[in-house]
Amino acid sequence: MIYPQNFEQKIGFDQIRQLLKDKCLSTLGEERVTDMTFSEQHEEVEEKLNQVTEFVRIIQEEDGFPDQFFFDVRPSLKRVRIEGMYLDEQELFDLRRSLETIRDIVRFLHRNEDEEENDTPYPSLKRLAGDIAVFPQLIGKIDGILSKYGKIKDNASTELARIRRELASTMGNISRSLNSILRSAQSEGYVDKDVAPTMRDGRLVIPVAPGLKRKIKGIVHDESASGKTVFIEPAEVVEANNRIRELEGDERREIIRILTEFSNILRPSIPEILQSYEFLAEIDFIRAKSYFAIQTNSLKPAVENEQLLDWTMAVHPLLQLSLAKHGKKVVPLDIELNQKQRILIISGPNAGGKSVCLKTVGLLQYMLQCGMLIPLHERSHAGIFSIIFIDIGDEQSIEDDLSTYSSHLTNMKIMMKSCNERSLILIDEFGGGTEPQIGGAIAEAVLKRFNQKGTFGVITTHYQNLKHFAEDHEGVVNGAMLYDRHLMQALFQLQIGNPGSSFAVEIARKIGLPEDVIADASEIVGSEYINADKYLQDIVRDKRYWEGKRQTIRQREKHMEETIARYQTEMEELQKSRKEIIRQAKEEAERMLQESNARIENTIRTIKEAQAEKEKTRQARQELTDFRTSLDALASKEHEEK
Repeated sequence: MIYPQNFEQKIGFDQIRQLLKDKCLSTLGEERVTDMTFSEQHEEVEEKLNQVTEFVRIIQEEDGFPDQFFFDVRPSLKRVRIEGMYLDEQELFDLRRSLETIRDIVRFLHRNEDEEENDTPYPSLKRLAGDIAVFPQLIGKIDGILSKYGKIKDNASTELARIRRELASTMGNISRSLNSILRSAQSEGYVDKDVAPTMRDGRLVIPVAPGLKRKIKGIVHDESASGKTVFIEPAEVVEANNRIRELEGDERREIIRILTEFSNILRPSIPEILQSYEFLAEIDFIRAKSYFAIQTNSLKPAVENEQLLDWTMAVHPLLQLSLAKHGKKVVPLDIELNQKQRILIISGPNAGGKSVCLKTVGLLQYMLQCGMLIPLHERSHAGIFSIIFIDIGDEQSIEDDLSTYSSHLTNMKIMMKSCNERSLILIDEFGGGTEPQIGGAIAEAVLKRFNQKGTFGVITTHYQNLKHFAEDHEGVVNGAMLYDRHLMQALFQLQIGNPGSSFAVEIARKIGLPEDVIADASEIVGSEYINADKYLQDIVRDKRYWEGKRQTIRQREKHMEETIARYQTEMEELQKSRKEIIRQAKEEAERMLQESNARIENTIRTIKEAQAEKEKTRQARQELTDFRTSLDALASKEHEEK
């Protein structure tokens, strides 16, 4: 449920609808966009969001999704339900192509039918396809009637084939006769050399100058606009032209008979076919939502079956699209509403972004519960609300004799009566429109009732008493729209935890209000108020400063962690390299020893072959043994050094 009736207009959802309609392929999808409604059922919202998320993947990852023929043939099908009515050629062609698209989409979503549901790439869309009927036999019958260009085939029936053969033959005879007459007339000089037979009122004729029309026997059928040419049907072809007219009538009657016969076959299946078109409409609708999601960088947050907002980097999509045209970006919104802080009171300077925050919350939550993906960070969490109320803008009604303030009070009355712990209320300039002191008091009393009912909400205000209320009551929290005091400009950033200053004095000074006027105003309001507002600005400034410091420390800690991790990786790589070097050194030493052994054995063999004296042989062996011992010592020393 939403309130009031023009809720969608107030948050900009009417523009979202139009953008979605522009992305639809047919009236099928456009009707779905028109009928799109807010749902408070968690499972329903979850399923719709999953469908769009899956279709976004199809767009981004698949090449061959069959979305080429989306035709709305439902009006024609409903007409044909009446006995004797039939689909014409174009309607039949649209039916054939759209039935083919339905069949191909169902096949696409039912790929890998033997897999478990959780293993399929698009489980939600597959459930949507479910048991949707496809009609291969009807498609086959249409293919027997129509060519690939949507025209009735010559062989759609035996009779039609005969009629068209006779038509072609008769046309050929007429053409030959006319050409013969024309050549004769040209040789006699009755007709110009470049003249050719033409068609007039469905009959083949010869163009002739008015003064020479008596030279050719026949019927004058027409005259050119300038009067310089008359069109004569020679007497020799009158009968043949009459026969063509008859054959064309026969052809039309046979085509109607063929179409009527097919429509009789089609009629029993129309209810099922219409159901299939509802599926096609839903696919067109989901497709449009998916392309809009891609355009706005939207996604599905974690959706909980409870009331909460935990959004990071949320963006107003319409503002995003508008600023993108000028090469600018929206300042994203971080906002959190939960059981401990259900109602957020946003204060800060005018034109500082308070209303944009409120509208962003209203629009994104409404989009989400209408089954649309929303632009925010993927780590965001969202809840489900049963009712969303909004009170924003000038609601003055001349017809009902209500002032702006009276209209606001009427809205407050309805909200207090209907809201509960599952409601989300959005109020801009709470308590405004009347004398500030009593307006602020009434607003505080209303806020108290909202809090007692456990409702959720985002409320913008300038009233100090509402800021104090938020500080003193559990469930209500202050938020400030940040403002750069040095540059004297809004930062459009929401900071939750402290109230914001209106920066009235600073803004007045910036626009050049005389200093004595500012001093006079400060004296009127009193130093206590001025000092309190200044302290508030200082608190917000200091909080922003320390928030910046904390962010810097976090970044440095992250950098330090990354550096430590890098050093650890490098140490591990060095350790691996050291082990590899030692292994290679061992292999090299082993190779050297093997080479030495081979050399020793070779020396011994040489000594034996030379039949040297025993003493010399022993001496040679001893020298070789000493050489091997020295190599072993060298290898051991290198190993120890490494």
